This record gives sequence, C-alpha cells and structure tokens, in this order.
Amino acid sequence: MNSTEETDVLVIGTGFGGAIAGYHLAAGGARVVMLERGPWLTSEEFDHDFKLGSSYTRIFDFVVGDGMSVLGGNCVGGGSVVYFATMPRAPGFIFERRGSIGRRMWPAAVSRAALDPWYDRVAEALPITMQSWDKVPYAGGLFAAACAHAGHTANPAPSAVDVELCTNCNWMMAGCRFDAKRSLLLNYLPAALAHGAQIRPLHEVQRLTRNDDGGYRVHYRIVDGEDYRILHDAGAIDAKIVIVAAGTGATPVILQRSEPDLGPMPHAVGRYFSGNGERLNTAVFDEDRVREVLGLSRGDGPAYAANQIGRGPTVASWDRLDGSLPEFERFSLEQLYFPPGLGTILAQVPDATGPTWFGPEKKEMLRRWQSWLTVFTMSEDDNEGVFGPPPETGNAHRFSQQMLGHGPLRYHPTENTWRGWNLADAAVKDILERDGLARVMPWTNDLVGAYTVHPLSSCRIGDDPATSALDDRHELRNHPGIFVTDGSAVPGALTVNPALTIAALAERAMPGIVAALQARGVAVSYGAPAPNGETAGRRAVAPTA
Repeated sequence: MNSTEETDVLVIGTGFGGAIAGYHLAAGGARVVMLERGPWLTSEEFDHDFKLGSSYTRIFDFVVGDGMSVLGGNCVGGGSVVYFATMPRAPGFIFERRGSIGRRMWPAAVSRAALDPWYDRVAEALPITMQSWDKVPYAGGLFAAACAHAGHTANPAPSAVDVELCTNCNWMMAGCRFDAKRSLLLNYLPAALAHGAQIRPLHEVQRLTRNDDGGYRVHYRIVDGEDYRILHDAGAIDAKIVIVAAGTGATPVILQRSEPDLGPMPHAVGRYFSGNGERLNTAVFDEDRVREVLGLSRGDGPAYAANQIGRGPTVASWDRLDGSLPEFERFSLEQLYFPPGLGTILAQVPDATGPTWFGPEKKEMLRRWQSWLTVFTMSEDDNEGVFGPPPETGNAHRFSQQMLGHGPLRYHPTENTWRGWNLADAAVKDILERDGLARVMPWTNDLVGAYTVHPLSSCRIGDDPATSALDDRHELRNHPGIFVTDGSAVPGALTVNPALTIAALAERAMPGIVAALQARGVAVSYGAPAPNGETAGRRAVAPTA
C-alpha cells in the first residue's frame, strides 16, 4: 500500500461512532475505509480464560494514567465487543447540566426529546429490549431484593442481549461466543461491509495532515498481531473527510499529535475528560442472612453463592436520577459482574484490621468470592481530566505485550466529584448492610487511581468554542472535514451506561456528514434503513485473503 491510495471517507475506529458512520456512508454510496488498531476476532475466537494471548488480553486496552485508569475495547467492533450491553437512555436533566463551566454544557440543539428518535433508531438496529424478571439471573435478583428490603426501587435494565441465546456464562467481557450479545459485529459492521466498506484491523493511526485540495492524509502504522508494542510498516491514505472515532482515550491524542501539521487544535481537545462518575463497591454477603432476611434460596441449598453465574448488569436502581436534586448528587446503582483479574485485585476487604487490598484478610475474602456482589455507581463528575503531551506513537506507552500501557491522562477528583462518590458509597452501604446482609467496601483508588470503563468528553460537542472542541454537528472547530463521533464527543457524565447515547449521537451526526461530503463533490445520499441480521449478514467476518 502506498501513500497515494485514496478514498472518500476514512473512519478511524470501529466502535459505535465508527461503525455507524461506516455503515451509513457506505450505504449512501461513498467509498469508505475503516482503520482499526486492534485485531478482528469472530465469536469462535472468544476465549473463556485469562491467559496471555487469549481474547481477553487481545481485545482490551487498559491504560493507567495519573489518577485515572481507563479500560476500553481494542478490536474490530470496539467497546461493543467487551461491553455488558446495558443500554438505558440518559435522563432528561443530563442535557441541562451546567457542570464546572457554570452554563449549559450540551448544545442547545441537543435535548432528550431531540435525541429520542436517534435512540429509537439504534434500539431497532441492535436491537434493544427490556429484560423481564423471570430472565434476571441470581445476582440481579439478590440486588433487587436488597433494594426492596431497604425501601428502594430496582428495575431490570434495557439490554442488547438475546436472552434466549445467552448461557449466563458471565464471560461477556471476553467477547460473546454465542452471538447473544448484540455487538457491532452483528449489525452495523456487516451492513457496512455489504455496501462495500473496507475494514482493516491492526492499523494504528498516528496523525493527520492536510492536503492541498482541502482533504486529509491519514498516517498509520501496522501493529504486530502478537506484541502490540511492535509497529511494522507505515502507510497513508488520502480522504475527503475523516471521521475520528478512536475512543475517548485515543481521539484527542491523535488530534494533539496532528497539531504541528494541521495547526492549533481547539482548546477543549484533550480537556474536560469525564470518567462518567464511575465507582465500584464490593459486598461480601452472609449466606445465612440472605436466607433469613430476604427469604432467598437457589433451591439446592445455597441462598446465593452465585457471583459467577449471569451476565453483566441486569438490575439497576434509579431512585437518585431525580432532576430536582442538586447537580453532583444524582447517580444510578447497578448490580455488576466484574470477572477475576482487576475485579479481585482492586476489591478491598471491608472492616479490615490490616491492609485492605492484600494480605491474609484479602485472601479470606477471595475464598468467599462466590458470595460477592459488585455494585457499579455512575454519577456526575466535574470533567476534571486533562491529557498531557501525546506519546510518540499510539495513545499510550505500552509496557506489556498486550492490553497494558501508561497514558498521558491526568485526573484529580474535585470536591464535587467526591461528593457524588461519597453519597453513592453511602447509599450502597445502607442498602446492602441492612440487618447484617453483607459487608461493603469501595474499590481501592490507591493502586491505579480512579478507573472508568466509560470514558467520555475529551473532545466534546457544544455551543461555546472556549469549552467545546466540536460544534453541534460534530465537526472539529477550525478544521473543516474532520468529524468526531465517539464517546469523546459526549459533553459530560450521563449517570447511566453511555453506549446508547454515544450511538444515538453518532446517528444524529450522519445527515450533516453526508451533506459535508456532498459539498466536496461526493455522490452520496442519506436514508439507509436500520441494519439487521437478515439484511446485513449474521456477522462481520474478516476476509481470508
């Protein structure tokens, strides 16, 4: 491949923001090339183990920053391959948030009502359904019963999982072997391929430069398929329009690295990062109290002892999603399964007399792991994250063969963010420790700082050029023809799982991007139907040659 290769649209990344763009633009008649830095795996290749080289280490990117660590997808399909497929819509008050800037963070054109038609479109494409109580696994039922006992409500969460195909194996984060989880490998990506889009895995974009005709040249390196620290051949592709959807932790890094060639970036590129206000607590349940207080039993003796059975979050408590409450005091609580590995390392021992995340008491806690319940908080944070100078290549300095790296993100929680976390921690403790049901402790921040699986806002949309990198059409300010459609475009924390909102915003951006392409002389149209398994083909499968 040489530097003279050309296309109409170059899409960086194949997660929600990239896959949706790739499908609509290819279906509309544009030539589309999609570059993905991670590998391309099929369902048969998703492993149920944690060995180096398994799907678990190949399809994740865990980047440790200064005060914040970010866990995300690193594969064709991006975060959709490793997500838990919980897909609520953001509450209406979120779009009126003022945050630390003291005025509305979201563009005036975007509200819950304005976004609902785009939410509907994504819900049809995946599809998304409401789970029923009879399909909720043990951990979800335990959390619901504990909430009811404490006077709180709890509900099954909307989900992009076909529960008839799901085996409740709880290996969702390593990729779904059974095609039960509706990742982008089952809808938008095969639909894009069917319309002629090209997907090229193990292509890591480094920077963009401007061509004389007003288009862009996208410079990439080939990533070694076994050791991600090794980069092979370099190449470049010219495009009339570039859509950057590399993920919240990589999109601003690519744009910052492009600044010497493209000129100054908007002030908000690499600033206002949000960890979606996320926090985790681990509860260790007393099986006898579960039986005596809640009246629960699995029918074969144990009251619970089922931490490993199920599928991600299935039940959520939304009592605190109340727009009348003060900002930074609104949050949701979800029952969550976090598999061994980080989940066991970062979990702390409640009421420990010695060290809380290692030592004899931690060993005893690990012995009782089947009686754990992890509760996931999503609150409102202060958008306090800032990206420092970008590394020479990629989004992090990789220090292991796969998965692990150290990145330029700096994050030090403000008093506002801590207020939300502390209130949520207290709520979890109040619900789960009532009448001796469990002992609860937040995950440690001492080892890797705060952590998020839903990074947002590092290149956000908005009306104010001083505090937003993109206009409300997702175009990069002062750099026409560059659009950003991933989680980095979301203005702030959502208090719920963000995948559906990221996808809806990407859907909303498509008509404007089509118009921009038309203005550059590309014969492209907008109006393709929502993809589905029948019209798109069942899976997005890598070419054999």
